[in-house]
Amino acid sequence: MISAYTQDLKHKEDELAIQYLPAVKAMAFRLKERLPSSIDYMDLSAIGTEELIKLARRYDESLNDSFWGYAKKRVYGAMLDYLRSLDVLSRASRKLVKAIDYAIEEYRVEKDEEPTDEELAEILDESVEKIHEARIASTIYTVMPLQDQLQVGDEGSSIANIEKEELINSIKTVLSQYSQREQLIIQFYYFEELTLKEISEILDITESRISQIHKSVIHKIKESVGA
Repeated sequence: MISAYTQDLKHKEDELAIQYLPAVKAMAFRLKERLPSSIDYMDLSAIGTEELIKLARRYDESLNDSFWGYAKKRVYGAMLDYLRSLDVLSRASRKLVKAIDYAIEEYRVEKDEEPTDEELAEILDESVEKIHEARIASTIYTVMPLQDQLQVGDEGSSIANIEKEELINSIKTVLSQYSQREQLIIQFYYFEELTLKEISEILDITESRISQIHKSVIHKIKESVGA
């Protein structure tokens, strides 16, 4: 009798997971759209599916009205944890990412366009492969929550010790210095989770300029909290 009840319960839990599998696949696909080609959609989908099954098996409907409302954030969090586990930004590559960002800004001021990996390699006296890998790592980190973004770099440890409320106030203060259009970029990217291409089409602004504004915001927030 107990065995039959357990089997029935397990069947219901698996049905619950299967019901929301398309939502997990859609979430993985949306996240993949914002990532470099080196990250596999199937890996993200598998991580999300595994987390969904775990959540379905411990879900208590008496405590949570909506299973997907309960599971959505946790499934997405599992995918982000997977990206963090790749450890794409070593200490050395973090320094290189900062050097690349600076070199891009200098190049853009002078030539009003973004340099290629080959041009950056020549400017920074690094191999094209290292430049390419560092830029991929940097792109992966741009899909992370702002808290993760702010902890990339040598100043990350000081950011980690700042109270959440103080950090939120600093973010609000920095964003208020930007135009409404520029604030929309941050909103679309972090809260609406749109791709650079989608934001570019909505606001009629180049992807390169969007990336530039995003990096500027991160830099100013770090400055404002004394990092």
